[in-house]
Amino acid sequence: MMDAASLAKVRALTFDVQGTCADFCRPLLRMGETVNRAKGLTIDWGALSSDWRGLYRAVLDEIIAGRRPWLRVDRIYRETLDVLLQQHGLSAAFSMAERDELNQVWSRLDAWPDSVEGLGRLRRRFVTSTLSNAGMRTMVAVVKHAGLPFDAVLTAELARSYKPAPAVYQLAVDLLGYRPEEIMMVACHKYDLRAAREFGMRTAFVARPLEFGPEVKPDVSPEPWFDVYATDFVGLAAALGA
Repeated sequence: MMDAASLAKVRALTFDVQGTCADFCRPLLRMGETVNRAKGLTIDWGALSSDWRGLYRAVLDEIIAGRRPWLRVDRIYRETLDVLLQQHGLSAAFSMAERDELNQVWSRLDAWPDSVEGLGRLRRRFVTSTLSNAGMRTMVAVVKHAGLPFDAVLTAELARSYKPAPAVYQLAVDLLGYRPEEIMMVACHKYDLRAAREFGMRTAFVARPLEFGPEVKPDVSPEPWFDVYATDFVGLAAALGA
């Protein structure tokens, strides 16, 4: 945990958004229920969304490794949706226009119940910014739809790379104007915080046990290298004196 002297140096907080600030599981499941009713289907959208996220992550990793040219996240989700539907034998069930509409779900995420209050408190003490792998257009849409009170919107699109590549964390230094040790990365994903810590940033883990729905149990255990561990954003604000 951070000591008081280290905390006093923190000037800005950067946030992962998908999963950390906003819930993508419930919007996906709601959309799936609507689609199933409209089309008379019995698709398990929980399992399908997990496969979709896996395909998306694999493409991100290929881009980071230089095996594929850079592509915006909304394009990646759309491309992998086609692969997903083919893998599950559902290609004939959805037109291209319907697939485009399905893909819009990533712009319509719900804020977690504590996000708006906690972010509002944190914003009064710190500069707050997104630092997401999503594209700028998508992230602006998410922030507006979910009512998330940020000072700035930064995404990996500006670096033409993806977390956990150091170039994405460098964005916060270059564009917010603070040194790495003056910036705290906030996320519910350990890989993100591990990379931020290696870059020189402080780290705050916020547990989101329902990120992937009630049937999946993500790793939300504390780690000794976290500077702060919180169960929600209100708790994070309290821990940081906001």
